[in-house]
Amino acid sequence: MTRMKTLMMAAGAALLMTGASASVQAAPETFEFDEAHTHIGLAWNHLGFSETRARFADFEGALILDQDNPANSSLSVTIPISSLDTGLKKFDDHLKSADFFDAATYPEATFKSTKIELDGDKAAKVHGDLTIHGVTKPVVLDVTLNQLGKHPMNGKTHAGFTATTKIKRSDFGINQYVPMVSDDVEIFISTEASKAE
Repeated sequence: MTRMKTLMMAAGAALLMTGASASVQAAPETFEFDEAHTHIGLAWNHLGFSETRARFADFEGALILDQDNPANSSLSVTIPISSLDTGLKKFDDHLKSADFFDAATYPEATFKSTKIELDGDKAAKVHGDLTIHGVTKPVVLDVTLNQLGKHPMNGKTHAGFTATTKIKRSDFGINQYVPMVSDDVEIFISTEASKAE
């Protein structure tokens, strides 16, 4: 079993809480992320000709969900840069080199949630500190709850959500080929999480 959990798992904390009953007091709970139904992707513009996409195939994290008080929920995630995958090994190796992520020097990226703001029943903004290339910057994830309820096959409480954000790689000291290769990098996540037994 891989360590696949998710960079934006904080989003799960916010969204799961939107479906909880405020009248029921519950202790903080741990949720686990479905490796087969989780995807963390990146996209950026290449010289104006095309959009390049990649994903992180391996990541781990801890999500503690307080359904009664979002401020008490927390998330921490660690992503091995070595798991970056474009589908082409030569390209992967270049992105992991000192020209870009410099995985030998900075082998991991991390995310730690700092604040969750609910926006109605189906949306939330999850604030957090993102560290890439040895540099830490605040980011905000825009999150949408897809569905919350009992899974029809295993009977567990599941939540499915999507999240997006955009960063400038130069903010993290990754400057190679800017602006010809886009400084803006889109991050998009799709995941399912289930209540731990």
